[in-house]
Amino acid sequence: MASTKRDLYEVLEITRESSNEEIKRAYRQMALKFHPDRNPGDKEAERKFREAAEAYDVLSDAQKRQRYDRYGHAGLDGAAFHDFRSADDIMSTFGDIFGGGLLGDLFGGGDRRRGPRQGPDLLMRLEISLSEAARGTTRTVEVNRQDFCGECGGSGARKGTVASTCNYCGGRGQVVQTRGFFQVATTCPSCGGEGVKITDPCHSCHGSGRLPQTAKLQVDVPPGVETGMRLQLRQQGELGDMGAPRGNLQIQIMVRKHEFFERRRNDLLCQVPISFAQAALGAEVEVPTLEGPGRVQVPRGTQSGDAIRLKGRGMPDIGGRGRGDEIVEVVVETPRHLTPRQEELLREFAEIEHLQVSPRRKSFFEKLRDYFTEEDEPEVTAQA
Repeated sequence: MASTKRDLYEVLEITRESSNEEIKRAYRQMALKFHPDRNPGDKEAERKFREAAEAYDVLSDAQKRQRYDRYGHAGLDGAAFHDFRSADDIMSTFGDIFGGGLLGDLFGGGDRRRGPRQGPDLLMRLEISLSEAARGTTRTVEVNRQDFCGECGGSGARKGTVASTCNYCGGRGQVVQTRGFFQVATTCPSCGGEGVKITDPCHSCHGSGRLPQTAKLQVDVPPGVETGMRLQLRQQGELGDMGAPRGNLQIQIMVRKHEFFERRRNDLLCQVPISFAQAALGAEVEVPTLEGPGRVQVPRGTQSGDAIRLKGRGMPDIGGRGRGDEIVEVVVETPRHLTPRQEELLREFAEIEHLQVSPRRKSFFEKLRDYFTEEDEPEVTAQA
């Protein structure tokens, strides 16, 4: 799903029992209310306009609505959606529900005779692992979209018959209405702007010329992709007008959270716990890498939070400019439970340590002593 996580019925201000006609009517009201042309410069209205379109995209589709009713937003993962980046994208997709009136033409319903329109883009999400993002992968996705009816070839007319020219508009798809001193061209209410009418519809598609289908497509994911990046499959989106190309399919990448690594651009951050003894004496410890288990040398006297950089062991740059690094952040763990012998040794160590204060601690305590000495000095007042 794109931008909204609100309840889709709440977005359109309807109930789960609402009919398809009620859903359509509710969306039409929302779209007219929040259309950017009616609310210039209003970002909140633009957001609500897009949110309403996304809700209608799901609830007007029987299959998507069923999945949403059963599983909520999680049920829509992997489904394809129209890519509503602008008001024009939305109106080119749903403009037909506004009919042939003046508002329909003002808000996208009256442009159908300007030539065959390319189909709208579809957007879907593809979840991959961090390892797949690092090495690249090829995945197969299923996209639900429209295709021309094989029975009638997309004409909508029964095989062996043809559509007839609309008598109302004379095949122009528009009618001219005079309003005072102005003439307004509006979409023909009889043929819906097509210029032709089907009197004997195809039994397979019921006159629409289109049927839903599921397409299986291969997606090549390049190494180095990040969450939020989009891959584009050209002309693999929704069907356009007859003679026009399909829209594009936009694949939004979602990289799953990794158990050990946190990505920072092309670097990978990994926290590795070590014991107090390993930090003090130095040790070779095992660390995870993208290629499997690896080993790193922890220097003597390592402090908690110190970082060890493994050059070239991070993520590849998507532009092909090398690889990032793996940054191992050392976390020194303090034991919570000690055996009597361990406690005895630590107490002995503490006594020795008190006599041999490290330079860093010595500097700190000297500063602390000077601070309290300054605080205790009496104030001296000059007298004439």
